[in-house]
Amino acid sequence: MGRHTRREFLQTTTALGGALLLAEASRAKDGLRPPTEGPNIVLILTDDQGYGDLGRHGNPHLKTPNLDRLHDTSVRFERFYVCPVCSPTRAGLMTGRYNYRTGAIDTYLGRSMMYSDEVTLAEILVEHGYRAGIFGKWHLGDNYPMRPMDQGFQESLVHRGGGLCQPSDWPGNSYFDPILSRNGKDEKTSGYCTDVFTDAALRFIEENRNRPFFVYLATNAPHTPLEIGEEWAAPYRAAGLPDDLAKVYGMIANIDANIGRLLDRLQEWSLDENTLVFFITDNGPQGSRQGVRWNAGMRAAKGSVYEGGIRVPCFVRWTGQLEPGRVVDRIAANIDILPTVVDLVGLTSPPDLHLDGRSLAPLLRDPASEWPNRNLFFQWHRGDTPELFRDCAVRDQRYKLVNGTELYDIQNDPGEQHDMAAEDPDRVSAMRAAYERWFRDVGATRGYAPPRIHVGSPHENPATLTRQDWRGANGWGDKDLGYWEIWVSLEGPYDITARFTPRPRPGTLHVRVGTVHAEQPVEKNAGEGVFRGMRLSRGDGRLEAWIEDDEGSVGVHQIDVEHVG
Repeated sequence: MGRHTRREFLQTTTALGGALLLAEASRAKDGLRPPTEGPNIVLILTDDQGYGDLGRHGNPHLKTPNLDRLHDTSVRFERFYVCPVCSPTRAGLMTGRYNYRTGAIDTYLGRSMMYSDEVTLAEILVEHGYRAGIFGKWHLGDNYPMRPMDQGFQESLVHRGGGLCQPSDWPGNSYFDPILSRNGKDEKTSGYCTDVFTDAALRFIEENRNRPFFVYLATNAPHTPLEIGEEWAAPYRAAGLPDDLAKVYGMIANIDANIGRLLDRLQEWSLDENTLVFFITDNGPQGSRQGVRWNAGMRAAKGSVYEGGIRVPCFVRWTGQLEPGRVVDRIAANIDILPTVVDLVGLTSPPDLHLDGRSLAPLLRDPASEWPNRNLFFQWHRGDTPELFRDCAVRDQRYKLVNGTELYDIQNDPGEQHDMAAEDPDRVSAMRAAYERWFRDVGATRGYAPPRIHVGSPHENPATLTRQDWRGANGWGDKDLGYWEIWVSLEGPYDITARFTPRPRPGTLHVRVGTVHAEQPVEKNAGEGVFRGMRLSRGDGRLEAWIEDDEGSVGVHQIDVEHVG
């Protein structure tokens, strides 16, 4: 069903939603909260922070006093799961659906763009009177119609692609004073990235404190590159930890301080009792220092469907409404966050919206609530199309099947050391069958062709395309060559600007869209070329841009496409 129809459903889902919409003028006039409004929502998601990267989880070195405070004052899910890598987790978090339904199946090469007809948590809340802001990492599409500002967020301050300093970013950008995108416009900021994102979130909260708000604070730390002020890493280096680990822990300590600032402001502004706070992370820790980085005895790390790659912290705090310190042992996942928020706010999901998650509200209110067993499914690997039984897992309340062949009793073997598949072939068979049904179901939703980037649209003109979203390449390095699948919104003349790594020899710059092909000479050490007035036809197209010289062909770094008619 199309987005317009879904929005009609969103506007009519509940009496509460209608009341919120009708009360909009009154709120603007008197600045007061009607007592029937739902709580504010603050969703904190950190990047590559594992289950073991918290003081309260037993880390022998890391100090996280503010996360420890949140841990102690929250309901905690001890068996909470996400995807092995970031874009898939974020797609499921925003939609309540398995990421294989959404288009976001990987982290780069055009596989981490989410289809714009997916209904996000932001869209649901905004349709019912909330103000929604995202600060940090989106990683579900850098271009219209897939940006956060196209998917419900009225305020956005984000970096491109999967992280700062990646090929999607501006060359020379850094975690310090980064260039970011504010509501679709590039802006030079001042300060360390996590501080900048938290500052922006706090300003948004202060500006909207008299109306319901949704804040999605999604830090790119502690993802690589490991950039952090020496004052944060120094205590861990002084404790004898290796340099990389000291930097990771310094980045997490900085996150912790910023979470402390946020929690303090909520209390100072008397928002504490009307704000629902979630804290989770997007996957397990980076595996490059797996032998050193403590991960609570779990097997493997980021990128794996073993516990170390997919089990993460989940704290849910609502002061005065949820009893602090409760522990829930039922399995839960990122896909449960959207239906949980919708339930706690008092809304109803759009009736045509196929959700894979379920509301955790009963468990939040009473961990002993009746809760039927269920299967959760996980899969991730590189490639344009998922493959049956490759890098996958099925998890029920007690058991876990990995790759269709390894069976673990997680209740008694949380480290996944004893494969008991030969001891329980019937369980293996049943879980394999459940996985195969799921795999066919999610694959049939829309297939795995990526969404198309729109160029020439008045919503984004010019559009900047980067190696983050190109297709057909083996990677995104300077020796790779890819292309972009696009939708040309308007027929007419376009100026196309290609930026590339300067070459030590002269060559030829090519741009091709369908049958339209232009070329021009490139001088030695040049880094840019402009094609003016290329006439493009409306509709689907494939945009290719490359430099050719005596040593072969390589792709450009970024390309701007601007309709000039």
